[in-house]
Amino acid sequence: MTEQREQTAEDAMMTRIGQAVMLHHGGDREEAQGRFLVLWGEIGEEGDPLHRCTLAHYMADTQEDPSAELAWDLRALSAADELTDARLNEHHHSLAVRGFYPSLHLNLAADYVKLGRPGAARSHLRRARGGVGALGDDEYGNGIKTAIARLEREVGEGSEEE
Repeated sequence: MTEQREQTAEDAMMTRIGQAVMLHHGGDREEAQGRFLVLWGEIGEEGDPLHRCTLAHYMADTQEDPSAELAWDLRALSAADELTDARLNEHHHSLAVRGFYPSLHLNLAADYVKLGRPGAARSHLRRARGGVGALGDDEYGNGIKTAIARLEREVGEGSEEE
């Protein structure tokens, strides 16, 4: 009975995160950001890695300042490093954590491009490209692969210096 209540509470948190995501996608960035901050306060720095990863991933997208976006994307990556497939499968039965990494590293690469750090961007692009085997041959996977290729072209080959 206690386990069932905990599962329901966890599902409720993912639902609340999803509602804030919908606000952001609907154009209400400030309201979404405010809700994400409230939820982050409830989850905490040591909370469920799935909740932290998901929330931080989407919170990054609401940031106007590239440094703040980078900080949230780094939180998402850190939480993913703590996430297990078993925990993920409680929420999504067909996903593996390794499938998160191409997107997470792509986002970090984009952050570093915005911050004028092409060497760091290329490093994360290599990690993103190295993880694409974990992606499905579906709309999501193909979208991530296309975005990686687009950013690789933008960053181009060249010096690895920051």
